[in-house]
Amino acid sequence: MEIPVAPSQGLSSAPDEIQHPHMKFSEWKFKLFKVRSFVRPSPGEDQGPNRNAMEGQASLEKTPEVVGSANIPAPEKPAQVQPTCTAHAKSLEKPADVGKAREKAIHQASLRQLCRICGVSFRADGQNRRHPVHGPVDSKTQGLLRKKEKKATSWPDLIAKVFKIDVKGDIDSIHPTQFCHNCWSIMYGRFSNAPREVYFPRKAATEWHPHTPCCDICRTARRGLKRKGRQTNPSLSKKLKAVANRAQRAHPPKSQTQLRNSKDMMKKNTNCSQMHLSTELLAVDYPVDFVKAISCQICGHILTDPVETPCKHLFCRTCILRCLKVMGSYCPSCQYPCFPTDVESPVRSFVNILNSLVVRCPVKDCDKEVSLEKYNQHISSHKEPKESYVYINKGGRPRQHLLSLTRRAQKHRLRELKLQVKAFADKEEGGDLKSVCLTLFLLVLRARNEHRQADELEAIMQGRGSGLQAAVCLAIRVNTFLSCSQYHKMYRTVKAITGRQIFQPLHALRNAEKTLLPGYHPFEWKPPLKNVSARTDIGIIDGLSGWSVSVDDYPVDTIAKRFRYDAALVSALMDMEENILEGMKSQDLGDYLSGPFTVVVKESCDGMGDVSEKHGSGPAVPEKAVRFSFTIMNISITQGQESVRIFEEAKPNSELCCKPLCLMLADESDHETLTAILSPLIAEREAMKSSELLLEMGGIQRTFKFIFRGTGYDEKLVREVEGLEASGSVYICTLCDATRLEASQNLVLHSITRSHAENLERYEVWRSNPYQESAEELRDRVKGVSAKPFIETVPSIDALHCDIGNAAEFYKLFQLEIGEVYKNPNASKEERKRWQATLDKHLRKKMNLKPIMRMNGNFARKLMTKETVEAVCELIHCEERHEALRELMDLYLKMKPVWRSTCPAKECPESLCQYSFNSQRFAELLSTKFQYRYEGKITNYFHKTLAHVPEIIERDGSIGAWASEGNESGNKLFRRFRKMNARQSKCYEMEDVLKHHWLYTSKYLQKFMNAHNALKNAGLIVNPQAGFEESIGLEDSLEILDSMEF
Repeated sequence: MEIPVAPSQGLSSAPDEIQHPHMKFSEWKFKLFKVRSFVRPSPGEDQGPNRNAMEGQASLEKTPEVVGSANIPAPEKPAQVQPTCTAHAKSLEKPADVGKAREKAIHQASLRQLCRICGVSFRADGQNRRHPVHGPVDSKTQGLLRKKEKKATSWPDLIAKVFKIDVKGDIDSIHPTQFCHNCWSIMYGRFSNAPREVYFPRKAATEWHPHTPCCDICRTARRGLKRKGRQTNPSLSKKLKAVANRAQRAHPPKSQTQLRNSKDMMKKNTNCSQMHLSTELLAVDYPVDFVKAISCQICGHILTDPVETPCKHLFCRTCILRCLKVMGSYCPSCQYPCFPTDVESPVRSFVNILNSLVVRCPVKDCDKEVSLEKYNQHISSHKEPKESYVYINKGGRPRQHLLSLTRRAQKHRLRELKLQVKAFADKEEGGDLKSVCLTLFLLVLRARNEHRQADELEAIMQGRGSGLQAAVCLAIRVNTFLSCSQYHKMYRTVKAITGRQIFQPLHALRNAEKTLLPGYHPFEWKPPLKNVSARTDIGIIDGLSGWSVSVDDYPVDTIAKRFRYDAALVSALMDMEENILEGMKSQDLGDYLSGPFTVVVKESCDGMGDVSEKHGSGPAVPEKAVRFSFTIMNISITQGQESVRIFEEAKPNSELCCKPLCLMLADESDHETLTAILSPLIAEREAMKSSELLLEMGGIQRTFKFIFRGTGYDEKLVREVEGLEASGSVYICTLCDATRLEASQNLVLHSITRSHAENLERYEVWRSNPYQESAEELRDRVKGVSAKPFIETVPSIDALHCDIGNAAEFYKLFQLEIGEVYKNPNASKEERKRWQATLDKHLRKKMNLKPIMRMNGNFARKLMTKETVEAVCELIHCEERHEALRELMDLYLKMKPVWRSTCPAKECPESLCQYSFNSQRFAELLSTKFQYRYEGKITNYFHKTLAHVPEIIERDGSIGAWASEGNESGNKLFRRFRKMNARQSKCYEMEDVLKHHWLYTSKYLQKFMNAHNALKNAGLIVNPQAGFEESIGLEDSLEILDSMEF
C-alpha cells in the first residue's frame, strides 16, 4: 500500500540509486508551492490528501530550470513514495541545510537562463539560441577569424577583446555559463565587414555576485511566476508619448546640408592637406570605388598610417584621433560608438596593397613615379631645399621643413622641445640628454619598420659600432668550421686591430642560433598527431629515450641524437619562408593564400663508415655512424583544378639542402639498434601523413600537407629496413620477385612488383606459416622476406649507388678481359690478382687513377669513360674484344644520363627515347660476347639498369633527383663538424655536430655566404686613402681570418 508523504517528509537526501523517481520532483514542487503561495492556507488544508497530492505533483520531463519560468503547468498526478525511504531521508539531513541547498539550486537554475555578458534572459530569443562561455568558437566564427588573420580560437579570448570582460575566472555558482545570440552577433559583427544591425543592449556589462537572501536574480525569478502582469497607467503612457514627440520635433534628423557641413568641419579640424597625399597623385586611373576604399573618409586623402574602427571604417590615424577628440567618441561615418583605444591596424594584406600603389612625385620638374612605400625615401633624395619636402601651411608664408632649415633656424624651432627633453633627462635619467634623444630616434625608426638603421643605431648606442650582424657571423663560423676557441680568438684579434667590434661575441651567435633551430616556431596539427606530444618547443632529444627500459636484455652501446620530425619540418619551412612567398609572387598568386600547400619530402638514410676519433671519453660505442636526413623537394598549391608549383629544389643532390634529422653511432647492419632508434621517428612520420600542419607564415596562418618518399637508400639498407634477405640472396632484386637465374635469362622484360604493404603481408606468412610448408617452400612463397619491414621505402633505384655498382662490375670485366678468361675460364687466384695489379698500374699511369680498396663515387666517374676503355684496350691483344668493350661502354654512357639527370625529359630527351633500344643491345652483348661472365647470373644493378629504369622514369619523372647523393656528401661534413666540436663528452659532441650540420643547411645563412662569394668574385676594391677603420668590412675580416694561425 502506498502512503502519500507530507512536504516535510519529502526532504530526502538518500542516494539516487534508492530514491523513487517521483521523490526528487516532489521536493521541487514543494518549493514551487512555497514560492507561489500568496495566501496562507488553513492547517486543515495543509494536511488534507488533496493538498498533499497537489504538492507532490511534478512532471518527469521538467528540470530544475523551470524555476525561472513564468509558465508552469497545472498539477496532474500525485507523487507517492515508500515510507521507508522518507524516514531514512528525514533522519540524514536537517531542514535548514536542505533549505540552503534549495536556494542555491534555485539560484543556479536561474543563472542558467541568463546571458553571461548582457544579463538578458534566453526567453527573449524566440529560437532559444545560446552559446557556451568557456567552449571553443563555432566553425562559422572560426572561418571568419582565419579570414581576418586573428589568432583567437576560444570564446574567453573573444569576449575579453570585444566586451573587455575576463571570464576565465568564472565560478558556476556565481556566473552564468552561456551567452545569448545577440552578444554572439555583436562579436561576429566586430570582425565581419557586413553592416552591423545589432548593438549592445546595456551601457555596461552585468556584474554578478554570490547568492544572498535578497538576491536580485532569485527575486526576478519569483516575480516571473506571477500570472498577472502589472496594469499600465494610461495617463502616464500618453505623457511619455507626448514627451517623445516633443523631443523628436526639437531634434529633427540631420539633412544632407548639415552632414556636408559636419564633414567640412572635420576636414578643418584635421588640417592635413599638406601632410597627406591627395588621391590626384595616383599614377593609375583606378575605379572610383577603389579610390574611395584606399582614401580616408575624413580628409579624402590617401590613407596614411591607416587604422580600422570597430565598425570596419578606415581612416588616417591622425585624422580619426583628432576627430574623436573634437567631435566626440563615435565613428564619423556611421555614428557608431568608437573610442581611441578601439582603433587598430587593418590586416597585413590590405597594407601591402596600399604600399604597392604608384604615385607621382609632387616636386616640380620631377616626373618619377614611385610606390607609396618608397615615397618618403624618394622625396628625401631631392637636393633643393624648397622642393624636397611637402610644405605644411599654417598661415602666413609657407613653413619650410625642419631639415631644409639652417642650423640656427633648427635650434630656434626646437628650442622649447629641447628644454622639455632636457628637463626630463635631468629628472629621470641623471642629465643624460644624449641617451634620451638617441632612444627617441631609435623608437621612431622601429615604429616606421626601418629596422636596419635601428640596428645600426642600437649598435652605436651599445658601443659595438656598426659591425656585422650576428647571423652573418654565425654563417661565417659554420661555413669555415671554426671551433669556439678559434672564433673567439678571431673576434678578439679583429677587435684589437681595428678598435671596433666587427664580429659579434659567441653569446650573440647562440641567440641567433635559436631562431634557426627546430623548436623555436609555434605550430599546430589538425587533427593532433597520434602518440606525439603537442609541445612545440622541442629541440635536440636523445634517440635512446625510453629504450633501455623497454629492452633490458640488450646492451646500450650507442649514442644517438635527433630532432623531432614535425618540429624539424616546421623549422625547414620557416627557413624557406622567403622562397615560398617569392614563388607565389612569381606564379601571380596572392601572398594571402592559406593553402593547403603540398610539401614533398625525400628521405635518405645511409651509413657513414668508420668515423673513429682519438679524442673523447665515455662509453664504448661503435666506430661507425648512421645518419637519417630529409630534403624538401618541392612545394605546390592547388589553384582551381590544377596544381601550381611555387618552389622546387634546384640542387636536390647537394649537401646544402639535405637536412640531418638523426645521428647515431651505430652500425647500419645492427638491426636491433637501427629499429629501436628509428621506430619513434617513423611513427611520427606515419602520424603526419594523415594530419595537416597549421603554421603562421608571413603573418597569415597557412596549412601544409606532407608526402614522404623514402628513396635515398642504398641496396644494403633497403634490404635491411624492408626485411629482405642480404645481397647474396637468390632473389636478386628489391623491385621485383625475379631470381638471379630468371634475371640472367631475361635481362630486359621485368616490372616492379614489390611494395612495403606486400612485404608486410609476406612477413606475416613467413612468421605464421599458415600452409604448414617446409623452409624452402615457405621461402619461395614469401620471395626472400625474412624480417619485419619497419620503414616504408619507394621502389626505386638509387642513382649514385647504381653508378658505383656498375663501375665495380666494369672494373671486374676489364680484369677478366686482360686475362682472356673467354679462352681460359679456369684461372687460378694468383693469376687473377696479377691481372688486377696490371690493370691498377696501367690506370695509374694513363688515367692518374690511384688503386682503391673499395669502389667510391669519384673513382667510378673517372673509370666510366671512353678514355679508360682505350687505355684498357692497350692491354688486350684481340681486336674483336676491343670492339666489344668500346660498344659496351658507348651504350652504357648513352644510358647513364637517363637515370643520373634531374629531369631527363628536358635534359636528355634523345637518350630517353633511345633507352629501350640501347638497353636491349646492351643485354645482347652481355649474353653473347661476355657470356663467360653472365651465363646464369647477373649483378643486381645491371638487372635494375636494364629492366626497371623506363618504368621508374614514367612513374616519377626522374631517378637522379631522388638519389642519396646529398646524404653521401654529408659524410665529410660529419667528420669536419666532429673535429670542430671535439669535446670530452661524446654525447654533447653529437649534439653540437647535429646542431651545426643543421645550421650549415640553412638557406637563410647561405644567402650571407652567397653575398660574400659574389663580392669576392667581383673583386671589391677598397679605397687606399680611406682610414683602416673605415675600409674594413666582411671581406677584410675574412682575410684576417684566413691569415691567422689557429
